[in-house]
Amino acid sequence: MLQQYDKIMVAVDGSDEAELAFKKAVSVTQRNDGELLLVHVIDTRAFQTISSFDGMMAEQATEMAKQTLDDYVRYAKENGVTKVSYVVEYGSPKAIIAKDIPTKNHVDLIMLGATGLNAVERLFIGSVSEYVIRNASCDVLVVRTDETNKLPVADSAK
Repeated sequence: MLQQYDKIMVAVDGSDEAELAFKKAVSVTQRNDGELLLVHVIDTRAFQTISSFDGMMAEQATEMAKQTLDDYVRYAKENGVTKVSYVVEYGSPKAIIAKDIPTKNHVDLIMLGATGLNAVERLFIGSVSEYVIRNASCDVLVVRTDETNKLPVADSAK
């Protein structure tokens, strides 16, 4: 019996790894005739170090995220996904991606890119993907390859 996923969530943050996860999520959603939920979390901790934070930076980050997400929605629809939406949240990406959004939206598969952090960054702040794997209540797929299951050209040279 094949696993059927009805509601697939993909976390996107503008990184190359997230782009791979998004494109693969489009394929998985299309094959499952499911619904795709795109999630972007604006990490408010990044603004805590800026003393002159006045709300404008958050507005700019939100506007940029929405423009990118609109492009992702268009791509998904052009590639056969009929049910696609997005959400922009604020806070710590770990808990929001692992627990809050999947619970609220009845997600049965979370897809996200492999971490882009180096070993020192993972030691101090931990990776979002690692946290999601440990704490999500649904299946999690960490994407490392493109839609043809090949490593991206830059990674295959390593």
